[in-house]
Amino acid sequence: MNHPNAAPSPAAHPAPVAPSLDGRRFVMESSTNSEVNPASPSRFRYHERDGVIWGDYDGDTVTFGQFVGTRVGDALSVSFAHVMVRDGAVVTGTSGSVVESTESGVRLVENFRIGDVDHVSICVEAD
Repeated sequence: MNHPNAAPSPAAHPAPVAPSLDGRRFVMESSTNSEVNPASPSRFRYHERDGVIWGDYDGDTVTFGQFVGTRVGDALSVSFAHVMVRDGAVVTGTSGSVVESTESGVRLVENFRIGDVDHVSICVEAD
């Protein structure tokens, strides 16, 4: 039984939706998958329309990559494929991200899987 003075559940008041990602650019700030080279981090270019997101990325350990997926509220679900600089291997995986608005812009907290290993990365909006 709920107490009459209890705060409403978070689901009763969903968090505001962060702005569109269309045309936004991000750089990887940190990742559990690899050390991020601050002088040449991976760069991501996003497009968004009608709940669909897509884009491409390169830099650091990646020669070229692409992603496509969906957005519901502040949650992203994407599939990705990229080519590694090191050996030309093609890597594929899936990602679930949260879009966050901060004082310095938009930030993406990405939870992704490559093979059987889970990872987390943080991408921040590029200037």
